[in-house]
Amino acid sequence: MVLSALSFSLMVVGVKQVGDRLPIAEVVLARALVSLALSYWMARRIGVDPWGRRRGLLVLRGLVGSAALFCVYAAVVHLPLAAATVLQYLYPTFTALLAWLFLGERLGRRVLLAMGLGWLGVLLVAQPTASSALPTPWVLVAVAGALLTAVAYVSVRRLAESEPAAVIIFYFPLVAVPMSLPLLLIDPVLPTPIELLWLVGVGVFTQVGQVGLTQALTQLPAARATAISYVQVGFAALWGWWIFGESVDLPTAIGAALILVATLICLGQRPGVAKAGESTQQTLLR
Repeated sequence: MVLSALSFSLMVVGVKQVGDRLPIAEVVLARALVSLALSYWMARRIGVDPWGRRRGLLVLRGLVGSAALFCVYAAVVHLPLAAATVLQYLYPTFTALLAWLFLGERLGRRVLLAMGLGWLGVLLVAQPTASSALPTPWVLVAVAGALLTAVAYVSVRRLAESEPAAVIIFYFPLVAVPMSLPLLLIDPVLPTPIELLWLVGVGVFTQVGQVGLTQALTQLPAARATAISYVQVGFAALWGWWIFGESVDLPTAIGAALILVATLICLGQRPGVAKAGESTQQTLLR
């Protein structure tokens, strides 16, 4: 999960580098094409049928994940990075609640404490601007992205019961390509060679992050795994200082420390899944 967070933080750097000039659909399509090729190769290399068995739920996971991707990328481009980061990190709370409702996963005290510390750390690191100063439509898009991300993560937990990780990963770009292509045709922009390299980097870092994320969600309860992902904000602060020349002040340092503590608390929590009512919840998810 930590490797996934590092990779996704580098992906966001790439999106920021090209998002001001290239359409969001073009960034999504580039990411999806790279991920599609790598995912298919990975599935074949390990001898797994990439088409899976529960194709309806796999397509639904791809649709929800792709919609979340559009929202997240749009928020990163149209909102200050700090505000977009905070709004996106609503998803661990959404994930924990959805996992409790539909997967029967217990919200243990340690996980709740880790979520609280992680959320406080996110606020300190990102230091969001006043909500009244942000454009409301893009704030709503960012919140929608966080909610859709949570839905996608919970669906991964359910799919992991019957599908290999390689299949789950493959369906994400498989659905994202046809979703983004029509939008791209409306306003295509030819990328420069440097932008093309960034687009490839977005796809590669996405693939590494997706592999780590999917593997983590097949082994950990969804609430615990996503709470660990708070460490991505610490990585974002590092890239902001190193690449974009943003200073690291005292609140940022304290926030990063809280995120680290939250991660250590999650690593020390024994996973547990409540079985009561699970059959009803499984039916709802299917």
